[in-house]
Amino acid sequence: MPTFDPADLSPDATYHLLSALVVPRPIAWVGSIGRDGVPNLAPHSFFNVVSSDPPIVHFTSTGTKDTLANVRAHPEFTVSLVTPALLAAMNTTAVDAPPDTDEFALAGLEPVGSVTVAPPRVAASPAALECTVRTVLSMGSGHMVFGDVTHLHVDDAVWRDGRVDHEALAPVGRLSGSRYAMPGTITELKRPSWTDLEAGTA
Repeated sequence: MPTFDPADLSPDATYHLLSALVVPRPIAWVGSIGRDGVPNLAPHSFFNVVSSDPPIVHFTSTGTKDTLANVRAHPEFTVSLVTPALLAAMNTTAVDAPPDTDEFALAGLEPVGSVTVAPPRVAASPAALECTVRTVLSMGSGHMVFGDVTHLHVDDAVWRDGRVDHEALAPVGRLSGSRYAMPGTITELKRPSWTDLEAGTA
């Protein structure tokens, strides 16, 4: 079995190894406000929930990218979810475009106004979060942007009986390089209780 000491690896090799093993990762398609009020849209696959009470999420900018500069200057952002139908457009917005580029327009995406923040979200996305920046924590090559969720949008098409229907949502996950995890079989497995385990009924 190959084993690795990070001290013996280049930063690129470490990145590729970690991003290939910590998978699949949810994708934060982050909308922000850039130079001269131009909207920016870029995917970030280091993304997760931090807290539900209060609701806080975080995404990480690996290196100093336009999104990071934008949320530092205008501390608000949106997160739109990526579906198979939006994968090609999402990939277009990953381009290293100049800071004053409108990636919504570049990818042929319709922006839609938010309720509580200035950055728009992707109209075609079935779900989105509106966030205000709580703090930015820099650690190593990563800059973690923590956001308080101020509003959530869920399309009727993916909402069933007061819950998100994951089959209908069909979220895309990031693997490594140019590879993505497409929606597949969903398995439901209820978490056992200690009482059930002790009784042998779990």
